[in-house]
Amino acid sequence: MTPERRDASVPVPPTATYRLQLQPEFPFEAATAAVPYLASLGVSHLHLSPVLEAVPGSAHGYDVVDPTRVRAELGGEEGLRALAGTAREHGLGLVVDIVPNHMAMAPRHNHALWEVLREGPKSPYARWFDIDWEAQGGQVLVPVLGGPVGSELAQLRVDGDVLRYHDHVLPLREGTEGLPLPRLLDTQWYRPVWWRLARTELNYRRFFSISELIGVRVEDPEVFEATHGTILRLLHEGVVDGLRVDHPDGLADPDAYLERLHTASGGRWTVVEKILADGERLPDSWPVAGTTGYDALRHVDGLFTDPEGAGELLTRYRHFAAPQTDRGGEWAATVRRAAYKVLTHELAAETERLTRAASRVCAASADPGLRDRAPWALRTALEELLVRMEVYRPYTSGDPAAVVTEKAAAEARQAFVVPEEAGAVDVVRKLLLGGEGPAGADFRARFAQTASALRAKSVEDTAFYRYVPLSAANEVGGDPGAPGVSPAGFHAYCARVQRDWPATGTVVSTHDTKRSADVRAALAVLTECPQRWADVLEEVTRAEEGVPDGQLAWAAWQTVFGLGPAAPERVQEALLKHAREAGLYTSWTEQEPAYEKAVAAFVAAGPCGAPGERVAALRGALEPYIRANVLGTALVHLTMPGVPDVYQGTEAEYLALVDPDNRRPVRFPPEDPGAKGTVTAAALRLRRRRPEVFGDAAGYEPLTAEGAAAAHCLAFARSGRVVTAVTRLSLRLAESGGWRETRLALPPGTWVDVLAPEREFTGHARVAELFERLPVALLERAE
Repeated sequence: MTPERRDASVPVPPTATYRLQLQPEFPFEAATAAVPYLASLGVSHLHLSPVLEAVPGSAHGYDVVDPTRVRAELGGEEGLRALAGTAREHGLGLVVDIVPNHMAMAPRHNHALWEVLREGPKSPYARWFDIDWEAQGGQVLVPVLGGPVGSELAQLRVDGDVLRYHDHVLPLREGTEGLPLPRLLDTQWYRPVWWRLARTELNYRRFFSISELIGVRVEDPEVFEATHGTILRLLHEGVVDGLRVDHPDGLADPDAYLERLHTASGGRWTVVEKILADGERLPDSWPVAGTTGYDALRHVDGLFTDPEGAGELLTRYRHFAAPQTDRGGEWAATVRRAAYKVLTHELAAETERLTRAASRVCAASADPGLRDRAPWALRTALEELLVRMEVYRPYTSGDPAAVVTEKAAAEARQAFVVPEEAGAVDVVRKLLLGGEGPAGADFRARFAQTASALRAKSVEDTAFYRYVPLSAANEVGGDPGAPGVSPAGFHAYCARVQRDWPATGTVVSTHDTKRSADVRAALAVLTECPQRWADVLEEVTRAEEGVPDGQLAWAAWQTVFGLGPAAPERVQEALLKHAREAGLYTSWTEQEPAYEKAVAAFVAAGPCGAPGERVAALRGALEPYIRANVLGTALVHLTMPGVPDVYQGTEAEYLALVDPDNRRPVRFPPEDPGAKGTVTAAALRLRRRRPEVFGDAAGYEPLTAEGAAAAHCLAFARSGRVVTAVTRLSLRLAESGGWRETRLALPPGTWVDVLAPEREFTGHARVAELFERLPVALLERAE
């Protein structure tokens, strides 16, 4: 039975937010200076990246070291309050990004962690961190050494009551500072080890596979209060108005956490960074406004992607790059192979911990049917079930049988040669469906946490870089195997959002997108001309030598097409990251210098060299159609159901690649806002002026064009007061003869063009006239 959805209404929800990436180069003072401009743009709230104390110099703030203090490098609490005060004077509120899942594994800066390493499990801070004290002889592994400890002893030195290793400083257990070094290391509550051991031996939960970030146990009420006290105080004092929750899927029990946060915050507007798979729904019982908006991104992008052309592009990609089926040739097979690799490599330690948890439950169970299961069999069963999950994780509020399905179990059993040993699959699935007391609950939480890490690492951080026929589709929350979205599918999604989650967040560019919306909008045009793209690639690669591999080359050419003119080092950095994330010929932990040198040489001589001019010429020829996608994406995003979040700088043309490229400081205001800036400001100001047209009680009505080119016009009305109309697949439209007599039936009344108020429309408007000035139109009904 589906739980009844909680009322997550809050006072004065945002009409639109503007995301600012705070960092030492852009502190609170700089944000305060930008407030007058941002207020004039039309947003209602500033959306701040994490503001709590982080590792010194951090450019993102997700590596929190002290959740009780506002970050000094940004200006401290005084600076945050000054920003809030200036924002209030200009009619703006603040939404803050919080990070409940993890903190930085940086003992010299993280006092709570320092105390745990010094005092061990008896420290009052020990309950903060997700450490398996039963593993590794009760010592926390600290993977900071450059080699095996025997080769690094000379670099380890005692300095009073601390242990130093290069820039690392670790506390010493009281009374051990006088011991010989090998004995001293054995008596600590931690063990410094070679960094490569983290992959298989680590005994604390990480953020994905990042050993520098240690999991926090916010499921413990005392830990929740200690780590959230400052943010909650700022909320209740009116400094902050709303929250963005980072990575809730990493938590032991997201349902209980969000319930506690909702109660503690007084029901403030809160969105969660939940990545929904295609067809997956946000749990109805979660007391939140919705997601941060990656599901909206997928649907908006899909509108401007030609499914038929994407299929042809896939054929061309396979011919050009010749990828193996499960190494970039076929989406589902690529994801599956990547998942096996991640489980046995990057997440090997997590898999082992999960296996130990399953073994303990089985050994202690009163049910004889769970006993006599070898750890290897349980591990195999876990791996086979995990790689078959099609969503990030199960939740306590949902039906685990719908996530870990019988179909998946049947396939998992085939991994066993002996049928009786395949019973381990049924044992694991039975544990996942419930029972076995606290130990069973702990196992289910570990499984869910491992599943979410696996999904992120295998899909977003591996398969996205291997399967690259249309790199625009390889986006957080995207489905590269089915990149197009029909107008009917988009309208159905919007109707559902307006009905169920009207105050959810929506995005098209973020600090985490692999490519900004404008880069993806350009790439989407290639689905309308796959043959032209293939012809250009044949030209530029005909005499090309030194291509490291076909998949990387295809991705590199698409990168420069989407990005347009840019500094070569930006392309080089993004492509090196691409190659390492793909992990086919080099990786972050097993780098192949010869291959990476070949990649750099290829990018310099090809995409960023003279041959790249031919790709630039194609981009120039397609500019009108790229422009239609850019403006259409922006206007649909800003007027569809939900609360749009505008990423810094994206109110104007914003061409950026994967981080850190997309986290560079931007200018306020932008140097040349252009048509996109005009459209963005008009839509945001309309939202602010008419919040009832777009809010919780608003309406959403699809509008259907009539005529030969009707499929190229996507339109909808909001509450009978505002109409959005955009051009989709504009290149196909031009090739088929244009709009001709295609008309759009407007709702009753006289409709004024918000961008050109002298223009008015009624009845069945000719689409050619509607789009005479721009490929998009924003209309408001005259009162």
